Amino acid sequence: MAKVVDRNQEEEEDDDLLCQQNGKKLSKQKRKQLGISCMLNTEVGAVLAVIRRIPDPTSQFISTTEEGFESSMLNSLKSLRGLIFSPQQEWHTIDPSIYLAPFLDVVQSDDIPAAATAVALSAILKILKLEIFNENTPGARDAINSIVTGITSCRLEKTDSTSEDAILIRILQVLIGIMRNRTSYLLTDHAVCTLVNTCFQVVQQSVSRGDSLQWNARHTLHELIQTIYACLPEFEAQEAENSESETEDADMGTNLDSGYGIRAIVDIFQFLCSLLNVVEVVDVDGSTATNSDEDVQLFALSLINTAIELSGDGIGKHPKLLRMVQNDLFHHLIHYGMCSSPLLLSMICSTVLNIYHFLRRSIRLQLEAFFTYVLLRVSKEGVSPQLQEVALEACISFCRQPTFIIEMYVNYDCDPICRNVFEKIGKLLCKRAFPIPNSSLSSMQIQAFEGLLNMIHNIADNMDEDAESRSDRLHPVAVTEYRPFWIAEKNNDDSLESWVESLRMRKSQKRKIMIAADHFNRDEKKGLEYLKMAHLVPEPPDPKALAYFFRYTPGLDMNKIGDFLGDPDEFNLQALKEFTHTFAFSGMTLDNALRTFLETFRLPGESQKIQRILEAFSDRFYDQQFSELFVSKDAVFILCYSVIMLNTDQHNPQVKRKMTEEEFIRNNRAINGGKDLPREYLSELFQSIATNAITLFGQSGSSIEMNPNRWLELINRAKSMDPFIVCNYHHSLSRDMFGCISGPAVATICAVFEQGDEDEILNECIEGLFSVARVARFGLEDTLDELLASFCKFTMLLNPYASAEETLYAFSNDLKPRMATLAVFTIANKFADVIRGGWRNLLDCLLKLKKLKLLPQSVVEPDTSSPSPSDILTHSKSESGVMFPALDTGYGITRQTSGLTGRFSHFLSLDCTEESLTQAGTEFEQNLKIIRQCRIGNIFSNSSNFPDDSLQNLGRSLIFAAAGKGQKFSTSVEEEDTVGFCWDLLITITLANLHRFTSFWPSFHENLILVAQLPLFSPCPFSEKAILGLFKVCLQLLSASQSEKLPEEFIFKSINLMWKLDKEILDSCSVSITQSVSKLLTEYPANIQTQLGWKSVFHLLSVSGRHPETYDAGVEALISLMLDGTNISRQNYAYCIDCAFGFAALKISRLENSWKIIDQMVESVNLLIQWYQTGYSDPGSSASISNMSSSSFEELKAHNSSTMSLFIKLAEALRKTSLVRREEIRNHAVQALQRSFVLADELVFTSTNCINCFNLVIFAMVDDLHEKMLEYSRRENSIKEMRSMVATLKLAMELLKETFLQFLRPLAESLGFRTFWLGVLRRMDTCMKAELGDDSELILHQLVPDLLKEMITKMKEKEILVHKEDNDLWDITYIQIQWIAPSLKEELFPTDD
Repeated sequence: MAKVVDRNQEEEEDDDLLCQQNGKKLSKQKRKQLGISCMLNTEVGAVLAVIRRIPDPTSQFISTTEEGFESSMLNSLKSLRGLIFSPQQEWHTIDPSIYLAPFLDVVQSDDIPAAATAVALSAILKILKLEIFNENTPGARDAINSIVTGITSCRLEKTDSTSEDAILIRILQVLIGIMRNRTSYLLTDHAVCTLVNTCFQVVQQSVSRGDSLQWNARHTLHELIQTIYACLPEFEAQEAENSESETEDADMGTNLDSGYGIRAIVDIFQFLCSLLNVVEVVDVDGSTATNSDEDVQLFALSLINTAIELSGDGIGKHPKLLRMVQNDLFHHLIHYGMCSSPLLLSMICSTVLNIYHFLRRSIRLQLEAFFTYVLLRVSKEGVSPQLQEVALEACISFCRQPTFIIEMYVNYDCDPICRNVFEKIGKLLCKRAFPIPNSSLSSMQIQAFEGLLNMIHNIADNMDEDAESRSDRLHPVAVTEYRPFWIAEKNNDDSLESWVESLRMRKSQKRKIMIAADHFNRDEKKGLEYLKMAHLVPEPPDPKALAYFFRYTPGLDMNKIGDFLGDPDEFNLQALKEFTHTFAFSGMTLDNALRTFLETFRLPGESQKIQRILEAFSDRFYDQQFSELFVSKDAVFILCYSVIMLNTDQHNPQVKRKMTEEEFIRNNRAINGGKDLPREYLSELFQSIATNAITLFGQSGSSIEMNPNRWLELINRAKSMDPFIVCNYHHSLSRDMFGCISGPAVATICAVFEQGDEDEILNECIEGLFSVARVARFGLEDTLDELLASFCKFTMLLNPYASAEETLYAFSNDLKPRMATLAVFTIANKFADVIRGGWRNLLDCLLKLKKLKLLPQSVVEPDTSSPSPSDILTHSKSESGVMFPALDTGYGITRQTSGLTGRFSHFLSLDCTEESLTQAGTEFEQNLKIIRQCRIGNIFSNSSNFPDDSLQNLGRSLIFAAAGKGQKFSTSVEEEDTVGFCWDLLITITLANLHRFTSFWPSFHENLILVAQLPLFSPCPFSEKAILGLFKVCLQLLSASQSEKLPEEFIFKSINLMWKLDKEILDSCSVSITQSVSKLLTEYPANIQTQLGWKSVFHLLSVSGRHPETYDAGVEALISLMLDGTNISRQNYAYCIDCAFGFAALKISRLENSWKIIDQMVESVNLLIQWYQTGYSDPGSSASISNMSSSSFEELKAHNSSTMSLFIKLAEALRKTSLVRREEIRNHAVQALQRSFVLADELVFTSTNCINCFNLVIFAMVDDLHEKMLEYSRRENSIKEMRSMVATLKLAMELLKETFLQFLRPLAESLGFRTFWLGVLRRMDTCMKAELGDDSELILHQLVPDLLKEMITKMKEKEILVHKEDNDLWDITYIQIQWIAPSLKEELFPTDD
């Protein structure tokens, strides 16, 4: 029970609390309503009080008494006062007209004092600000519109000027209060327009009044425009469609229920545009003059800017509003932009920039016209400097927009029928920024230069974002087939790349069109032929293509166009027809259309040509006439001809009696299908021609102004034009875009840097240099080379007329040379992949620094060790003192814009500031620090990142510099030092790029050949330094585990070329060469794979190893190779034998070494046997004769023949060794030869091989030894040498006998055995008859019979020498024995035989 009571108590307490809260709410609403009632009561009382006030006797206005006022006005005020405090009154539910009407009556009354009007206006303003009524209040629409009506109908007849200003200010406040009220959207279109018109009237009246009123009026109008146009994006597109209706009045009526909308906005915008056209034509003493109110124009432009800024792209959603921007507004902007003050031009440019931001998709041709006829024209010389500066500032402002320059390039420069807007802007900035010689930079030049740099930076920054695709080299676009150049190709492929390629194709067409124009102006036929060749017109030619070429190509000779179009040939007539179809004459009068038509060419003087041209024009004009004035084309043609005649009559000074208007009208009677044209029409036509001549014979290329006719044609053309393309940057387009202005831009940067003195300007030039480098990476290498060449001159290091002291002084005492030096070498570090021909200039600077001893110790340092080839790549230090630091990993670079003092250094990614360029310290230390910051060594150690083109150009520059090209040496030491320095750099970059040796070394080799052919080329010390460096490369190449043949051939070709230039280097560099070759043969013989490589190695070893200091190393390497035998193959066997012979036969060779070499030569026969038995393969191969197919038989024969030729090579080497002076070596060689023949028995000698061996080796050896023996016998005091030679000859004869017996069977089978045997007998006979005058003869006399006896006996046993009737070998032998050794006759040839 207690709980129930408690619950009831709680419920009662809650009800009390709710009642209290509701009471508070009710009391708050009552207080608000009471406050409104009090305010209205106060305002009504104030109005009545002012009306009842005793008039001022000094006032010029006579005030009436209260009874004099309309009783209805007073009654309404009193009635309102009686209703104000009615019980239960809620003002937002009452029709506002009840409490507004009395105040509006006061405002509109003619007899009310100014003070009462002011109080009434104040009351209305309070009502609006307190928002007593809202959109849900009954009668709110009528009320808000009635306020507009009442305020705009305010009467001020009985008001002095001071009071009138106050009331006008109060009216302005009410106007803005209306638009800010929440019910303002209920205003009708008419009401809104009335508001704006009323406010503008106040603005007009304020011109002659105080500044306060004028300021308030203008401010209020701005507020109104802001409020109105801020609502534009909220309007539905349907309203825009309704505004297109032809019955605008009907639409206005249907809009009344929904409040104001697009129609009011359109009307207001049209009104604002009309304010620009304030030029009044005044006739003064027969001449015309124009007066314009620039102040109104500026004010109108500010309002238009406000409207555009707030509307944004919403204007584009409403066609009528958009057409006003496209037509009326732009026409005024261009017209007044051509002849305005600097302030007005500045406002016009700001307006166009705003339109560009929001509506550029719809103003393609208008924007082109603005730049062509306003900015670019005003910027030219001949215009006031102030206007030029404004136009230049405007161009720069446009270029600062993120995508402006790329959009200009895409929409205009890549369109063959549009002007090159981007290119002209870029070249304009270059021209304006280019300094005048021997003068400081003006503010305009600095401004233009900053604009140019901003353009370049913009391109470079956006290309960096797309740098991933830089690996694909940009290819030039070639026009390979005919495509209509006036039509943008619609590609089915929507990809970005295809669109870009299409644009590049059109740009290429445009370039060719300009070339064709140049040819056409020189020779019409050549121009038309070039059009065909460039695929700009099809085959057979299309008249339409030529028509568009004549119509839209600037700079064409107008005389030639007119002559071509007037020609009677059928093709020319078709071209004329197509030419006239490029014009849109809709909306033009006849004279204006004719003016437009004749501006594009010069009308020929021949009457028949004129007739044909006018007939074509008449047909086109008749088809496009906007009224039914002309009934036939003939009527148009007759009137055109009449107009031409009238024009000549009125404006030819030779015509004394001018045609009158009446005569002109009379001459054109009944030409319109038998009827007269309206007199007014002909009269206007006459006046137009009389006052403004049609240019019939204008000069080709004369300046064309934007006139109403041309503007109308532009608007007609814009209807069929593709919309403006909004796009972003692409590396291909950006590269082409910069290529259009690269030449002037580079020249301007260089000129400004040369003449600039301020640090800020110099820094900006350096930044421009880096941005050019960033763009040049995309295929503009020549541009960077040109810029580098200029900046290298600014280093003051390349002055050929300055001494070293003068150069050093200039470098030390001027900031500019040091900045240029730091910049060019930083470019070489960061953008070496882009440099091509610029390497030569950079290298010249580097060599000059070396001569000045400015290269720091980190680059030039004495060489204290000889690094191994494996260490060369990691940390190379050359014999000329060049030390190259390790690879620098930081390759990317981003433009930064920090403070003035740090910007350049930050941009170069250096750990210094600009102050380091001017800090304290000795000049030498200061200069050395600058050069150290250049990081010159990194350029060459990082060369592995260079593309092939850059690397090849760097190598070419180094080679030519090493050859002395462009260098002047004071001493031979300086020359040798420079050559060594260049070769060290060349070898360093080669070693850093061994992985792609074959891609660049052929170019290096060609350059070596070229420098060798230079007229003043001196092979010393060039070849000496070259051979040393090339062997370093060779060692590094062949040290690879799997070396390739091609690099090996390349490097040995270059090595051979160098020593052939100066063979003395084989002696002067013998130690180094021998060491290198020995290392190749001992460490990397398996990696030598080419015949050229082995030939070169063995040749250089044999030549360089003949010196005492190199002999031991050479012999050791050779013997080691031959002992191992693994790396001797058929490919290098012959070269190895030649080398072995060279060492064995050397005079300085020790006997044991010679014997060892000869023994190894003999042992090599085993290799020949092995190769013979294994067929094709060298040792280690699994192929053999047994597994050969029958199809390889011919190759097998060739293989066997090759093996035998190698043996003969060996035998010949031993034969030549048998002729040396030392008997021990000769005898050892003969014995070795005998052993070789014994070992070679397994080679299966054929009869031919045997005879060849005898003829080439044994017979030759015997003959040579015999001859030397005889030679020594004839000399005095040479008995010892003769006896020594006899001993060797004895061994040779015994070798002959042994070999003869060894190969007797195959020899006997030879068809030439008879001749061969006679050769043996002849040599025996020669030895027997040798007259030596010494006991040595006895040795031979004893030897020969024994040899013959053994040989003949063996022949008999083998039945080779048999007495037969058909075999004369017996008889020949018998006869020869009688002469050689008669004592053997009976023994060998018994009488029985």
